[in-house]
Amino acid sequence: MAKGSVRKKGKKWYYRFYIEDESGNRVQKEFPGTESKSETESLLRKAMEDYEARRFIAKPDNLTVGGMLDLWVEESLKPGNLSNGTVTTYLTTIEQIKKHPIGVRKLRTVTAEHLQAYVDELNFGCTKPDGTVIPPKSKGYLKIFSAVLQGAFKFAVFPKQLISFNPMQYVAFHVKKDEVDLFAGEGEEAVAAPIIPHDKFLEFEEYLREKKSPALLPIQIAYYTGLRIGEVCGLTWQDINLEEQYLTVRRSIRYNAKRRRTEIGPTKRKKVRTVDFCDTLADILRKAKAEQHKRRFEYGELYRLNYYKTVTEKGRKYYDLYTLSRSEQAPEGCNEISLVCLREDGSPESPGAIALACRSAKKHIPGLEGFHFHMIRHTYTTNLLANGAAPKDVQELLGHKHLKTMTGTYAHGTREAKRTAARSLDKMAAGK
Repeated sequence: MAKGSVRKKGKKWYYRFYIEDESGNRVQKEFPGTESKSETESLLRKAMEDYEARRFIAKPDNLTVGGMLDLWVEESLKPGNLSNGTVTTYLTTIEQIKKHPIGVRKLRTVTAEHLQAYVDELNFGCTKPDGTVIPPKSKGYLKIFSAVLQGAFKFAVFPKQLISFNPMQYVAFHVKKDEVDLFAGEGEEAVAAPIIPHDKFLEFEEYLREKKSPALLPIQIAYYTGLRIGEVCGLTWQDINLEEQYLTVRRSIRYNAKRRRTEIGPTKRKKVRTVDFCDTLADILRKAKAEQHKRRFEYGELYRLNYYKTVTEKGRKYYDLYTLSRSEQAPEGCNEISLVCLREDGSPESPGAIALACRSAKKHIPGLEGFHFHMIRHTYTTNLLANGAAPKDVQELLGHKHLKTMTGTYAHGTREAKRTAARSLDKMAAGK
């Protein structure tokens, strides 16, 4: 008789037991139950009876789309070869799907029409019966939802054999066509990415300085380099060459809500890139380095040091970030890391804390009402393009995969660069 057990994860109970795989090896399989322990134990007994009778074990009539997604996560997604960042993004997407009515629909009753209606809702938005307006998802989000649904339903067909065919193969992700106004008013241009005027950035700096906010340094770095929020937090002093004034972007820091751990991972495109910076930032970094060195002595044993440790879970490798005071012994396997963006006591400044500082600033600084951290990256890019930088060079500085991603977003900067280039012909015509 197969041996099994139940366990609780979050609000839900799961049941598991050992079976023989195709090779005759004993392997443990886990399946989602309900929020009731007794009901889950009943499902376990039924599954073990089915297994002993050599009936297919993973085909309960009450399995929902959400339950199927849970199975896909545990048996395919987590053991797979996708990056940790992609897995985290997919898990967040799955939680959104499970909150929708499609998530509680029984898997065996789902049709292509149900899925098409859900996908159209994501694509075009909708208004709920209570009057709540749900805005449409961006193309990027749609690609993520598509990847999750396609992968999960394919998994449900094979190897799980929960359904006989994949209804997602008949679903179309309609592309919203951009409408062109052939009779737009004179002088109207494409909408540019939102940027921060330099005088407002100076106000923002002063606001953070007065608050003695540790978010000041990472925001200054981002303004003069265009780094993403996680990339700024992942910088170490070894990545920065103050003499030749360039830095190397190798990693990114993020908080994994599922694991409840702060992780160090690769950049968005998993590419290492070099970014040159100006004299202004070089001066800022020199002062920050000297200040941190001073605080190490002022805090003494209370000063905190940062470490990373390699952790393997279900065949997936993570680099967890740890922070300990100098008087504490670091756990075995920990490696010290000299992060650039620190608080006064040496602990790291996190992406979440920086985002919180941005939200606070937009409430207190007139003209920054719609501000968010990524606008700093938009500003950096627009400033470079407006001052004549080659789009291909800017693309490499930003770490964008495609040139069209940048030129399509930063219309204002490319417009200024084109205007400057066009007017340079005046000098040639004048013989200058």
